[in-house]
Amino acid sequence: MGTAMNIEEYKKLPLEQLRDEYGNCLIKQKYREATVNTSRTDAFYIWRNGSRGLFWQAVEADDKTAENILLGILAKKSSVNPRRNISGYMFHLRLFRSFLNIKPAEIAPAAVPEKRMTNTDSSVPKPSPAQVKHYLDLWDSLENNHLQEDALNRLFFKLAPGNEDVTDILLKASTLNDFYSTNIFSIFPVAKHIQSLHIDERLKAGDTTLVGDIQHLTINGVEKNFYSFATKYCSHHNPLEYPIYDSYVDRVLRHYRDQDGFAEFKNEELKDYARFKELLIQFREFYGLQEYDLKQIDKYIWQLGKDYFPKNYGK
Repeated sequence: MGTAMNIEEYKKLPLEQLRDEYGNCLIKQKYREATVNTSRTDAFYIWRNGSRGLFWQAVEADDKTAENILLGILAKKSSVNPRRNISGYMFHLRLFRSFLNIKPAEIAPAAVPEKRMTNTDSSVPKPSPAQVKHYLDLWDSLENNHLQEDALNRLFFKLAPGNEDVTDILLKASTLNDFYSTNIFSIFPVAKHIQSLHIDERLKAGDTTLVGDIQHLTINGVEKNFYSFATKYCSHHNPLEYPIYDSYVDRVLRHYRDQDGFAEFKNEELKDYARFKELLIQFREFYGLQEYDLKQIDKYIWQLGKDYFPKNYGK
């Protein structure tokens, strides 16, 4: 992100001043108010609940060490499984690292992700504001795209915005399952599962851990993982905070990782929703696309993937 001081100077600041410096930087980077407020708190969880020393140790350590520090503090502070909340705190800690301009190589040498694409397609256009505009204009020009989106917006925002009545949830989940061909063959247990989570306040807050809570359930004794569906369900309630994961988006992010090195990550990290969202934000910043929100980035990447990586991928 770029900072006015070096790390050693920031280490001398009291917590509140550091939080203000960080928050102001996020605002300048055009992060949403909800994200700024959450990050001003969650990025400093270790300091607030542990110590200044542990916080800076985690900031400058590799992710595994930082996670272990977080797990130790979370285990003491809550009776809930600490791993349930760690991805959110790690997302904001990594965001704070980017504020300090700490590169991954400065933290620890990263393992080479498996299944790298050794022959990346150089014909895929480099991301740019012009490319995003091109695909957003294309989206608006295709009647089936914007009419389907209009129908979903009416359903999620006007006809059935809440998630306490199972019939509302059934209507929304069934429509998503049909529109997106998510191949969930027994939708009623999914709707009951969502109802049991009482998700409305978490949706409004943009709680990324909600995706994990929705995606995992057991149907007739079989454990299911409806990750892509869970991202879609959350996104259609709060599109600016919940980008959609699917195989097109996965393929595009891996392509630009291997071609341009916009971020360093293992393939499976894209299935960790907080990390997935963080990588989309990094993608947006790396290519100078901050004028576009995550919903617009989502539309752009999905269409790009559909154009250039169509085999075995679908939304």
